[in-house]
Amino acid sequence: MTRWSPTRTGSSSWRVCKLACIDARVTRISYAPVKGLALVHPDAIELDLAGLRQNRRFYLVGADGRLLNGKSHGPFVQVVPDAGPGGDTLELRFPDGALVGGAVGLGEPVQTDFYGRPVQGRLVAGPWAEALSAFAGRPIGLVRVEGETGGSDRGRRGSVSLVSAASLARLAVEAGVEAVDARRFRMLFTIDGVDAHEEDAWLGRDVAVGEAVLRWNGLTGRCAVTTQDPDSGVPTLDTLRVLRDYRGDVPTDEPLPFGVWGEVVRPGRVAIGDAVELL
Repeated sequence: MTRWSPTRTGSSSWRVCKLACIDARVTRISYAPVKGLALVHPDAIELDLAGLRQNRRFYLVGADGRLLNGKSHGPFVQVVPDAGPGGDTLELRFPDGALVGGAVGLGEPVQTDFYGRPVQGRLVAGPWAEALSAFAGRPIGLVRVEGETGGSDRGRRGSVSLVSAASLARLAVEAGVEAVDARRFRMLFTIDGVDAHEEDAWLGRDVAVGEAVLRWNGLTGRCAVTTQDPDSGVPTLDTLRVLRDYRGDVPTDEPLPFGVWGEVVRPGRVAIGDAVELL
């Protein structure tokens, strides 16, 4: 079934767009103020053309200056961050209850390789790096991203991501478990109301999510982070083997795909319960 809806394209012009009715809704929003640490789950967010500015605004580096994430130290997910909207304040709550927070002071500029994409940032001065180093048992640096694209692995073209509840349910069946926690995949949006892996067919298409319009550019390849329990960081499910067994022949630019990544083409507010519509 389809319906017709006007969509504004300029200050004085309109065009008619055909919307496919799929009766899908946003059921969870997840993002990481600090890349690799625990996710937070707001009820609503504001997307601009660069995505969600607060998402992965901070990231971690080792003593060699290389990017660190859950693959290098799974228990990072036990540290719960809370950052101010502008990245000017940061609070980290550690699993023993210790709280480290305050105004963010910036040090020297650094450049970090994000899987082939150079990301500019500034080292963060203050107590956070020392506390993270003590937690990880090795030297850790904290960096705040400079520029609009933030700490997304794929830059602006991959500033948003999505997975469906049906895809998670299918993965659970294939894995022989009762359920698979969506947090393993650290996607910005989880939705319900579509068939398993229906989102795969959205590549190259525009999708209205709440007030925003998103364009999906690729399938999201998966790494060992998804094998880890999202509360402890300890590997508890061999997601990569399961994906290889039943998704290994899916045409994709990234191996072991699960969910989709893309960009914002029209900014707007997205909230829990908002409709998801194909344009």
